Amino acid sequence: MSYGITDLTTFVIGAIVIVLLPGPNSLYVMSVASRAGVAAGYRGAAGIFLGDGILMLASAMGIASLLKAVPAVFFVVKFAGAAYLAWMGCRLLLAAWRGWWAREAPSAPPARRADDARPFRTALIISLMNPKAILFFLSFFIQFVDSSYAHTGLSFLILGAIVQTCSALYLTALIFGGAFLATQFRRRRRTSALATGLVGSLFIGFSVKLASATLR
Repeated sequence: MSYGITDLTTFVIGAIVIVLLPGPNSLYVMSVASRAGVAAGYRGAAGIFLGDGILMLASAMGIASLLKAVPAVFFVVKFAGAAYLAWMGCRLLLAAWRGWWAREAPSAPPARRADDARPFRTALIISLMNPKAILFFLSFFIQFVDSSYAHTGLSFLILGAIVQTCSALYLTALIFGGAFLATQFRRRRRTSALATGLVGSLFIGFSVKLASATLR
């Protein structure tokens, strides 16, 4: 029984590939786990799950049609998201600069930023403004639901559960990978600064990508 899903195998493959592609969600979770520990990493992951859930619900409610019908709304959403990602990137670059020149003992723990204390909220905002997630849920996601099926809500629920399961497994690996990196960064301050700078640069790159995104 298909439950209104047109091509489940293709969807699963596509979902795995898209989840594995680097994005601000995964980078944030790994970086916050490396600075603040496994528990903080999972709080960030919870924010991502909620953000993705909201995007799935918006997709099921036909928000993509609204954004296409009213381009000004999509314009505001994507540039607000791009500005937030760019701001996060600049903060990371500044933290990397300070970390590189800081006069700390090599054994000192990586510097923690203020938003490390609230990873759930930060990750939720990043998720809702993540170009990869926005385009996935508003464009790719809806293509696998048969609109003639009587219970399309069930179709979206099944597809959403598949995506969230893939995301949970991937983020768990990143969280524990980030915790491992934390032990390495405590001994190599400048390596930590370089990694932070790289993540900041990627965030700025994501902001540019979102600013140039279009709904098809």
